[in-house]
Order: sequence, then structure tokens, then C-alpha cells
Amino acid sequence: MPERNCIIVHGCPAGPEGELHVETRSYDQHWMPWVRERLIERNIPTLTPLMPNPWAPDYTNFRQEFEKHPVSERTILIGHSCGCAFLVRWLGESKRKIDTLVLVAPWKIPRAGDAKRKAFYDYPIDETIKRRVRRILMFTSDTEKDDGKKSLAIYHAALAGDVVHLPGKGHYTISDMGTHEFPELLSKIS
Repeated sequence: MPERNCIIVHGCPAGPEGELHVETRSYDQHWMPWVRERLIERNIPTLTPLMPNPWAPDYTNFRQEFEKHPVSERTILIGHSCGCAFLVRWLGESKRKIDTLVLVAPWKIPRAGDAKRKAFYDYPIDETIKRRVRRILMFTSDTEKDDGKKSLAIYHAALAGDVVHLPGKGHYTISDMGTHEFPELLSKIS
């Protein structure tokens, strides 16, 4: 039987973040490194791959990077923002079975005039995903942006699953949460 593991797919920043080291990119300052370390401490190997040019997301490029990592029926997949859009599309196309899918502040609505993100977000959600995933969780907040709330409704209508509403968490970024810790997520998946 394959080992239980987790892959966390980060979101997409508004623009390039310069020549910063990977450790200082905005998505590595959110909750992802903290969750990764806590899961590793619990003997769940966890990866947070860096997706190529995430400020101009391209599904094919994301898929090529993502598929370098093992996914099995025991895998936990966690996405943040546009990382959720990638995971849902990948699960729909690959028809893979996994243990748990967690969508944190899921996003599916592109900004007006953003052709790259429109191509990334504009796909039909395969509703059969819910038959291949043992558990689906979605995190949102009362302080999430309106398009984020609409995006959550789109995913929930297609995939069902449990919605976790946490007050004051916004888009689940370090600036919205005020902390890099995310114990509520950890308690739901481990």
C-alpha cells in the first residue's frame, strides 16, 4: 500500500516577486510551511512544490511540475486560491482517486481582461470528482472577497463537501490571518 502523503499547491501572486529566494516568496510566508512542518512531524511526507510563473498561471506548466510528485489513493491534496482551481481541474482530467481534497479560499473567477487567468479558471468542474475523493473540505471566511465567496459557491455546488467558515481570515494570507499558523486546517486532516 502506498504511503500516506500530502501535496500543497500555492496560490498565484498578482505579479512577479523579483529575484527573491523561494523561502521569501509571498506564498511561502502564509500558512503552507507551518502546515507542511506539522504534517511531517506526524509522519505524513508533505511537499509544497513551486509552480512555474504563478503570477501568469498556465495549466500545462503547473501540471508538468505537479506530476513530478506521487499521488495515490492515500494522498491529501491542499490548494490555496488558484491552486484550488488547478487541483480540481487536474483531478477532473486525471480521474485519480485520492483520500482528501482541501480547498482553502478557492478561486475560479478571473479578473477582467486577464487572459492567462481566464484560460486557467475557465473549465467545467468534473462533478465525478466527489466519487473519487473520500473527503472534500473547503475553507472560507466572512471577510473573503465577494468573488472568493462566489468561487466557493461554484466549487461547492459541483463537489459538495464540508465548508468550514472561519471568521476574520480573509483570503487566508499572512496579511489577512495575522499568523502563519493554521491549526484549524491541521485538525481537520490529521
